[in-house]
Amino acid sequence: MVGLIIVFCLGVLNFAAHKAVLESGHPMLAQVPWFFQPLGGRLSLIVEFAMLLGAMVMAAAGSSGWAWVYALYTVLNGFSAWLIYSGRV
Repeated sequence: MVGLIIVFCLGVLNFAAHKAVLESGHPMLAQVPWFFQPLGGRLSLIVEFAMLLGAMVMAAAGSSGWAWVYALYTVLNGFSAWLIYSGRV
């Protein structure tokens, strides 16, 4: 149960970072593949949701490994969002 709550909280952080990048107006966003461009790039939020849902299902089933993988993904996602949002990339 604790793993599920942690994965959910990490998912909230991932969605916040993703939204910040989408709203940053960074020139790199113009280079995303064509299948992510509909709805202003927000179609990629569906992929983010699918990853969160999968991690939550696995955490609810008792797999702590998937929670650790999602935590690592969150760290990498947060770092890349910081690089993009701060203009370092």
